[in-house]
Amino acid sequence: MPAPERLPAPGVNTAGEQEELLAKGELTVVGRISGASNAVLLCTVAYGGVSADCVYKPVKGERPLWDFPDGNLARREVAAYLVSEATGWGLVPTTVLRDGPYGEGMVQQWIEAGHADDADDADADGAGESGGADGSSGSSGASGSDGLLALVEGGEAGEGWKPVAFADIGEGRTALLVHADDPRLRRLAVLDAVINNGDRKGGHLLAAPGGRLYGIDHGVTFHVEDKLRTLLWGWAGEPLTDEAREVLTGLERQLAAGAPLATRLAELITPAELAAVRARVHRLRRTGVHPEPSGQWPAIPWPPV
Repeated sequence: MPAPERLPAPGVNTAGEQEELLAKGELTVVGRISGASNAVLLCTVAYGGVSADCVYKPVKGERPLWDFPDGNLARREVAAYLVSEATGWGLVPTTVLRDGPYGEGMVQQWIEAGHADDADDADADGAGESGGADGSSGSSGASGSDGLLALVEGGEAGEGWKPVAFADIGEGRTALLVHADDPRLRRLAVLDAVINNGDRKGGHLLAAPGGRLYGIDHGVTFHVEDKLRTLLWGWAGEPLTDEAREVLTGLERQLAAGAPLATRLAELITPAELAAVRARVHRLRRTGVHPEPSGQWPAIPWPPV
């Protein structure tokens, strides 16, 4: 029997085909990804002569959180994927909820990380543009997430960068944490505001070959209270782009009662959380600006990377 064909790079297969592979394929655990607070398993999935690597997070491996009900982080990851797909931006890898070797869990397409500057196939509207942490920006050389984040000594972000906050780097020294003034990151900042992401760390950004940017780890999302914690505050208080306003208008329609997206989300989050999503989208459209830290919740996740 011939070996299954490997899944082509992201963007070659449709999301529907990837969903079918992840939802119906046979999962085989390869190993555990260390360093995560919850159980994260690297697997292969095979179906219809095609196989691919994927991530499987069983509900049984979720660590209880005081502010989120037990056993539902996997569902929130799927809900984040559905909202991302509804925006048309494709910022979250294909994600499904299914049974696996250790029970129900989230299964997500594996993304082979590239580099933020690898944008040969990026779209023409600048989705592949990104800054580099070079000497011209005053970077200390301490960068993260493949050139999307950096620590800058001197207090100035520099051209192509957005300031976030000052950080203690030891020995009585501070540095300015910055992120690239990158349209892909800006889209992700809008998505995070919609889903109320409480944990947008640098390590949750994946720059894939071809210029695509993905966000991962969306278990602590959709809370009814303002929980937005992110490293992407660089646009706080600035007007939303025309593209973002158009996307939010479409998303508001898709979240209306009875619409397919609203129906699917109702199976994954509570009625109050679904109402909160609608309210956040409406507020973003009404204000027309990126949100600012509320002051009622830590604005930066810890650890930030």
